[in-house]
Amino acid sequence: MLSALIYLLLITAAELVTVVLHPLLGLGLYICLLFSIIVQVARTNRFHPDRLILALSLVALIRIISLAMPLGDIPQIWWYPVIYLPLLIGAVIVARILEYTFKDIGLSWGKIPVQILIGLTGIGLGFAEYAILKPDAIIDTLSWNSLILPATILLLTTGFVEELIFRGILQKAALESFGSKGIIYISLIFAVLHTGFLSIADIVFVFGVAVFFGYLVKKTGSILGVTLAHGITNTILFAVAPLLLG
Repeated sequence: MLSALIYLLLITAAELVTVVLHPLLGLGLYICLLFSIIVQVARTNRFHPDRLILALSLVALIRIISLAMPLGDIPQIWWYPVIYLPLLIGAVIVARILEYTFKDIGLSWGKIPVQILIGLTGIGLGFAEYAILKPDAIIDTLSWNSLILPATILLLTTGFVEELIFRGILQKAALESFGSKGIIYISLIFAVLHTGFLSIADIVFVFGVAVFFGYLVKKTGSILGVTLAHGITNTILFAVAPLLLG
């Protein structure tokens, strides 16, 4: 669908403006992008072909919320609930408008042993991404007591909410529009949103992980495993590896 490809280019441009020029300029572009999506969906009665466009409103919403929230005086670990709670609400609203069932967006248990094995891939992925980015730790000491809270927050926010949006709602809409190539489309958007780390290697890495996650969700019908993998990846990346290897 041509309009979906155009929106991919617009999202890429908005992300580059945010990172390279100024966040406020990027915020303005994302607001315009969201308004454009709302207008396009409202002007057409061809509901099914526009499902992906409506779902893309969540991508604009991710950046609008993350850029507009006043987070300066809040400890970093609490940024995630502040940003991701409204995103979760938005995702639920979009899924309901699109009339997606729980099964449609991967909200099923699947085969638990398989999902656990998928989740454990997050350990290797976390250390691999740390080798690329080497971020500072979001905790001061490495212990079970200090790790439980950030691990839980990362699992529920960057794990569950992001996978619900990207491998659940967006991937379902993209598969309807592009077939199996929809996984590539959503993976490109997911990778573009990591431009802020200023690492081409990380963008390539994230794209590969997104394709891997997308394939697993399409194959198993569940986002449980990739939610666990995503949460574990970010826990290793931001809490464990910096203190263990840094």
